[in-house]
Amino acid sequence: MLPRIGAHESRLARCSDEELCKESRSLQWRSRSGESPVRLLPEACALVRIAGKRALRMRHFDEQILGGIAMYYGCVAEMQTGEGKTLAATLPLYLAALLGRGAHLATANDYLAQRDAEWMGPLYALLGVSVGVVTSSKPPPERRRAYQCDITYGTAKEFGFDFLRDRLAARRLGASASGPQGFSTLTGGSGDDSTSHLLQRELFMVVVDEADSVLIDEARTPLVVSESRGPSPESAAAAYRWAAASAPRLEESAHYEYDARERQVALTAEGRRLVRELAQSPELAPSRELAQLAAHDLFEHVERAIKVNREMVRDRHYVVRGKEVVIVDEFTGRLSEGRKWRGGIHQAVEARENLPISPETGHAAQVTIQNFFRRYERLAGMTGTATGSEGELRRTYRLGVVSIPTHRPSRRTQLPDAVFGTGESRWQAVVDEVRRMHDVGRPVLVGTRSIDKSEYLSRLLTAAGIEHQVLNARQLASEADIIAQAGQAGKVTVATNMAGRGTDIQLGPGVEEQGGLHVIATELHEARRIDRQLIGRAARQGDAGSYRQFMALDDEILSIGLGPETAERWREFGSKGEGPFDDRAGLFRRAQARVEREHRRQRRLLLEHEQRRAKLHQQLGQDPYLDSPE
Repeated sequence: MLPRIGAHESRLARCSDEELCKESRSLQWRSRSGESPVRLLPEACALVRIAGKRALRMRHFDEQILGGIAMYYGCVAEMQTGEGKTLAATLPLYLAALLGRGAHLATANDYLAQRDAEWMGPLYALLGVSVGVVTSSKPPPERRRAYQCDITYGTAKEFGFDFLRDRLAARRLGASASGPQGFSTLTGGSGDDSTSHLLQRELFMVVVDEADSVLIDEARTPLVVSESRGPSPESAAAAYRWAAASAPRLEESAHYEYDARERQVALTAEGRRLVRELAQSPELAPSRELAQLAAHDLFEHVERAIKVNREMVRDRHYVVRGKEVVIVDEFTGRLSEGRKWRGGIHQAVEARENLPISPETGHAAQVTIQNFFRRYERLAGMTGTATGSEGELRRTYRLGVVSIPTHRPSRRTQLPDAVFGTGESRWQAVVDEVRRMHDVGRPVLVGTRSIDKSEYLSRLLTAAGIEHQVLNARQLASEADIIAQAGQAGKVTVATNMAGRGTDIQLGPGVEEQGGLHVIATELHEARRIDRQLIGRAARQGDAGSYRQFMALDDEILSIGLGPETAERWREFGSKGEGPFDDRAGLFRRAQARVEREHRRQRRLLLEHEQRRAKLHQQLGQDPYLDSPE
């Protein structure tokens, strides 16, 4: 295919910009007239390649062309970090846009959606193709216009939520229609009375950026659109505040049991007795509303409060902004604006933080990531870390994985893992390594798992006199500036997962000769892919670079993967032993592998549950994605 594309490129290179646009319109007419995509593909690729060179000063490498072709034929293109996936995606998106049915590019976060749409916009404009962007802050009219464009960039979650909002809007207006397998055939933007109120058009083609993260890591949690339900805010607030005050008085084993694997709390008989006593205690100021609650409701509120105290950490799972709790996305490190935890968890966190209690919400509509993306007529993806996920991508989405060669050989150097007995000794070793790299003029990127740990390390670096920048969900406004400077000589950047997927750190003058960017991973994540994404910031596109993985025997991954009792034994061993502990690195990999297996099990169960739920709804003649109206 490449020689045929090259031949068309030689011919089209002599065309003016206006003539290129005419050639593009000609391809649109031929495509919509039914001409075979195989015949159009070489010429279309050549047009996009020339447009990239003229509009962006970026000519697609052969490897990027191959990645684009793989995506057009419905595969996940595995392209190593730094190989230019953003540019490669313009090929399948343009080819799909020729049909006039709309093409989506689903990214991991709003920042990447906005950045990539603006970055690639001049290329599409040269070919007469319109581009829209959907972000969480866009109002409905702007969203509707964005979906009417030939190509729409946005996050996977926003695409899914808008799909659910359209289902709800259709039910409210009585404009539902059922297609194959009971699915609605409604499409937005046609101008007729029944569909012009909808946001989206049909789900024709989508290219999923960071496909393993979106289609696998994030697929354990369904997308849910909620509506206000349940008791009034006054009575709910009393119950949540009372439970938040009562929960610290209960002790594990004596008053409740905690299932670490399922993350569930269950009161014992003694615990239920104590809860009934606390409900009558003047010290906790029981209210009239609280007295009206049944005993099982009191138990449920207390169990929920205990669960929040054990599992939810401020500045790790959420931040407090003003008088509201804002969730931090565990995969991207970014704030999930407008999202709330379900089942009263969000209200329990608000009560613990002594904030106003928001109204309880219930399901109005929901869809799993798996079912949503399988609704697209054509599905493709790209990522740098598909290795190890091929089986699940094939079974769940019928997606094959095509490994694309790198444009230049990788020069990334792996330094030996470093394992320490305690977290304190690990953090001090990280500071020492940062100092060594900083002294020779190399830029350093330090990855942390959460906001609180990035700020803790920042305080240590400040005490050591090392100038640095911090990138987490609190620095959204300065994100682009921090990334732009992160590859300059002597720069030190401490970041959460925000500096992972999609971040391109350009090396400054003289840095290549000093060894390039050095990446320090301070902990293992719950998925190897997230670790590899952080590591992939170094040695991009043939640059020099290195990385080292740090671990400590009191890390959270051991508790999650091996269980609290085993983790406690290793914690004691680490606190009493003198080290070195580097030979224990395999322990962490085993714990991580167990977590990954558990997450696969949860995704499988969620998909099976969703399929049973959809089948039941269809038997009843109901929309499988909507809860039945009261």
